[in-house]
Amino acid sequence: MDENMTKPKGHEENADPDASQGTGSEFDRLMRGWERFWAGLTQLGLADAALRAGSALVTIGLAGLAVWVMQGFFITSEKLDVEVEPAELAAGGALELPLYEGVAPVAGLSRPASAKTSVEVETDSRTEFITYIVQPGDSVYSIAEKFGLEPATILWTNYATLYDNPAFILPGQELNIPPVDGVLWPWVKGNGLNKFAENMGVTPEVIINWPGNHLSAETIGYYANPNIPDGQMIFIPGGKRPFANLLTAVLERQETAESRIWGEGKCAPTNLGPIGSGTYVWPTVEHAVLGYEWTPDVGHYGIDITGDTGDPIYAVDNGVVVYAGWNDWGYGNVIAIDHGNDIQTIYAHLDSISVGCGAFVYQGDIIGAMGSTGNSSGPHLHFEVREGNTPYNPHKFIGY
Repeated sequence: MDENMTKPKGHEENADPDASQGTGSEFDRLMRGWERFWAGLTQLGLADAALRAGSALVTIGLAGLAVWVMQGFFITSEKLDVEVEPAELAAGGALELPLYEGVAPVAGLSRPASAKTSVEVETDSRTEFITYIVQPGDSVYSIAEKFGLEPATILWTNYATLYDNPAFILPGQELNIPPVDGVLWPWVKGNGLNKFAENMGVTPEVIINWPGNHLSAETIGYYANPNIPDGQMIFIPGGKRPFANLLTAVLERQETAESRIWGEGKCAPTNLGPIGSGTYVWPTVEHAVLGYEWTPDVGHYGIDITGDTGDPIYAVDNGVVVYAGWNDWGYGNVIAIDHGNDIQTIYAHLDSISVGCGAFVYQGDIIGAMGSTGNSSGPHLHFEVREGNTPYNPHKFIGY
């Protein structure tokens, strides 16, 4: 008997190639019904409202799904087998955290954290140098203060630019700024690492372990002839060296320099800066007094030197700037320089100021421009010399 004749109709496998059309027809009927429904909403002006309501329902649904997923996550987290006995912590125990696998710190070279927190953290974790562009009014002292370094470090890491002389600093120069105090010096082939480190006041390991030097105890070889490329710049953290320029040998003073005039331009006290030579030059191009001479009996404790607005004003001797800015007591824009040996000079009524607080200045350096600011009736320089708190006739210092 033919096998196909024993199978009832409707149970044949793929008997009708268009059998799926029933589903398609049902889908078409649903789409036509939906179109009629949407057309009705449109005619009633409810289409936009329906869209907004639909969007809101979808958003609520997604939010609910997210809450369900997160709830499952936290429930799972609570089941993790992490046990910390409170009794252990109360008895002085501590959780053991994984060691940080970064750069190993060099002993004694970490910088202190802010005093506002009891947790000790390093304020500067970098190990590479950054470049700083010198701005008008910058000095070795002010740049060092900006980066939390010693002024000597700025000189010791920029010998090729400053030659150990703070007077050589100029706007636009690019300076190396290390993360900590120290010395930057080129390696000379044939040097021994032990002697080199000794001259810098550190151990060889301090130099090897500093990450920025890219050296390794495994590859350094013998200290007598270490594997360091000739000419490679080596940073010696915490190191010190003699100054090559004798002008900067007197960076640290025995006495604190602090301005003897008060105002918003008063600088922080400092124990740094060159000491004056004890000989003085005129602070102006013109060597003539206009108006008031030294007349202390009427309260005029200086001399008024003639000139034009914009004329250069010179430092009469080496020293450090202890006041630079505006003064409300009649001086206008004023600069005060401490020359050591208890001597300070004051330059008032300036049109502009070219130096900042802490700047190291040397005899003949331009520090500002003549003007008529403050209690002044015309362009001139009011110039004073004080020893301690006592004003003296400037002519005794600069002559006539």
